[in-house]
Amino acid sequence: MSNQYDVVVIGSGPAGYVAAIRCAQLGFKTACVEKWLDKENKTVYGGTCLNAGCIPSKALLDSSHKYAEAKSQFDIHGISVDKVSMDISAMISRKDKIVNQLTGGIAGLFASNKVEGIEGAGKIMAKNKVLVTGHDGLEHELVTNFIIIAAGSVPIDIPPIPIDQGNIVDSTGALEFREVPKRLGVIGAGVIGLELGSVWSRLGSTVTVLEAIDEFLPAVDNQIAKESLKIFTKQGLNIKLGARVTGSKISKGPEKSVTVEYTDGEGVQTAEFDKVIVAVGRRPYTDALLQESVGVALDARGFIEVDDQCTTSIPNIYAVGDVVRGPMLAHKGMEEGIMVAERLAEKKTQVNYNLVPSVIYTHPEIAWVGQSEEELKSKGVDYNIGVFPFAASGRALAANDSEGMVKLIADANTDRILGCHILGASAADLLQQIVIAMEFSASAEDIGLTMFSHPALSEAIHEAALAVNGHAIHIGNRKRRK
Repeated sequence: MSNQYDVVVIGSGPAGYVAAIRCAQLGFKTACVEKWLDKENKTVYGGTCLNAGCIPSKALLDSSHKYAEAKSQFDIHGISVDKVSMDISAMISRKDKIVNQLTGGIAGLFASNKVEGIEGAGKIMAKNKVLVTGHDGLEHELVTNFIIIAAGSVPIDIPPIPIDQGNIVDSTGALEFREVPKRLGVIGAGVIGLELGSVWSRLGSTVTVLEAIDEFLPAVDNQIAKESLKIFTKQGLNIKLGARVTGSKISKGPEKSVTVEYTDGEGVQTAEFDKVIVAVGRRPYTDALLQESVGVALDARGFIEVDDQCTTSIPNIYAVGDVVRGPMLAHKGMEEGIMVAERLAEKKTQVNYNLVPSVIYTHPEIAWVGQSEEELKSKGVDYNIGVFPFAASGRALAANDSEGMVKLIADANTDRILGCHILGASAADLLQQIVIAMEFSASAEDIGLTMFSHPALSEAIHEAALAVNGHAIHIGNRKRRK
């Protein structure tokens, strides 16, 4: 193994492995340092996203959704299924197989692009030196012209309910349940809490979600958030807002349970669960990553400070993904990784941070990009809105999947699209049409004049765009101006 490189990337999650591959494609001699170990104590690539986040959670979401459909929704199609059951071990094994396939795929991509994968934990000792401590405890030093930090993030632990990965688990532990807990508590009604709560609720858990703040999904457009709360409540999630956890206690004996104490508008409350998932967010992972003398600046919350090109306070050290400002999203980190690689090759690539799509993969999905109605109101922007419900979509009705809506917001003066918010089946895929449109500064009229195939869920995008200017065909027009 060489110790001299053009670029050393620390971390092989979506931001890191993409940065490493693109650097190698551009002719840089590149190494990627990774310390993640699988269940067999072998180094695997892909970071949290592939090993314990995006991919395994979606596998469980899809499996549990199919089970829920078979159990209670097939009859409307005339399909009778007797004695539907779920083999939890088989579901978990399928998830693991998908993870192994994708992490192994990254190893193959490294080999084909001549990226050298280095096992161990990396620590930046100087602006051009990275110390790698292997899993065997041996150390070796890498010398490099450029360093890209892509160390990712880890779940936040809160003192009132410490994680033991037994009865009280984080998002990683929640992917490994071997049986369905009868009573499941979820701390946090964010993306992770709602997704994991949905998985186990579909499989039979009685799920209670405790959220400290009084507002449901504050990052989501308020109209969409309110409708989402109604749907999730109807699905069986007991979502308690303004419920701040203050303590917990695990009972003794073979059948352990967790008593959670929390305060709400009525005072001190308690709830008893068989398992608890703590999903209150994530923090940047910079533990033992930076020698203080190097001088890489961190902000008050522990994020590495960077400019718009992801350059840190040290000119040849860059940071991308969850360790820097902005949403902790794999696709945002990937684009930052590519941007940095191409900047090193003196190209002029830039990430458009105004157009980072966000998705919650519940069913129905919630997806959004751009600004919400509340944000525009606070800025005093004049806007028009077009809303189209999936209940008026022929394709959605045919699929028995007609909950939710598309909401499109455009500037009242220029008609330029300012935001799109979707609650419904395939919302993530539908939203991407608007992300592309906004990248090219499209107007609502541009979308309205575009031909959409029929019948398709995407027609809801078309109708919402028509509704912005009072031209909707299949609903009563509901043009609104601030």
